[in-house]
Amino acid sequence: MKHTVFVDGQEGTTGLRIHEVLAGRPDIELLRIDPGRRKDTAERKRLLNAADVAFLCLPDDAAREAAALVDNPRTCLIDASTAHRTAADWVFGLPELAPGQRDRLRATKRIANPGCHATAFILLLRPLVDAGLVAPTAQVTATSITGYSGGGKKMIAEYEAGGDPVLQAPRPYGLGLAHKHVPEMAFHGGLTARPIFMPVVANFYKGLAVTVPLQPGQWRDGATAQDVQRAYEAHYRGERFVRVMPLSDPATLQAGGFLDVQACNDTNRVDLFVFARERQLLLAARLDNLGKGASGAAVQCMNVHLGVDEGLGLVA
Repeated sequence: MKHTVFVDGQEGTTGLRIHEVLAGRPDIELLRIDPGRRKDTAERKRLLNAADVAFLCLPDDAAREAAALVDNPRTCLIDASTAHRTAADWVFGLPELAPGQRDRLRATKRIANPGCHATAFILLLRPLVDAGLVAPTAQVTATSITGYSGGGKKMIAEYEAGGDPVLQAPRPYGLGLAHKHVPEMAFHGGLTARPIFMPVVANFYKGLAVTVPLQPGQWRDGATAQDVQRAYEAHYRGERFVRVMPLSDPATLQAGGFLDVQACNDTNRVDLFVFARERQLLLAARLDNLGKGASGAAVQCMNVHLGVDEGLGLVA
């Protein structure tokens, strides 16, 4: 049995990658819009409603408009924009979030794909909140370093053109403390307080690592780094796309203490780390911002929803 799939916004980085992942699958029939009709609302509506699954790879306002065009109750929408990530009537597209999340993804017709920074942050924080190791009221900070592909076609073109010395150094951004991923980071991370979040874009194509430091008072008194490590191992036991690395990962420390931000590139995998010294912890998560951080996560959610092998077409 073939499932029909339409990507609205197939020209963007995420849409193109979804097409690449699905193109070779015999169980998928890709519906394609004529390039000259990409902005034809009637044609887009026809294709959206003809699909078993429609991916929205669009800016927020355009994603809301596209969602409003769908009146076929059998069409499942997977929205890669920020528009619906904390909406009560959309299910957050992170199967590893909590027990029962896959059941919710199978049952729904509205899935909000997580942001790349948010995916890493939530996978770090949610298990600790659920285990009582970090209080929901904790005031936490996070830093993320990411490749420039996360900025979309315009930023990719700027970096690949070369010649601008400003682009050679890492560039912190989101300094207004209102990055668009922060609401979902707090909400799905189980936090009642907004984290302070600073992303940094650097001169490499893809790869992402989020780090969260925890000082004494930010995590449970009397708990140990081993308790944190065990919470991750318990939460992610059996998950094919989440790898919990050894406590204070010896391989990383023996490599000069440098974390390879690009080690998960071209996979749908997330690596989680706990580095510890006395009562200080440094939590880290790395992933491919175009894989588990975008298109890979969307395809994984589609697989869950359709009831096929969750890893079909994806690399662990």
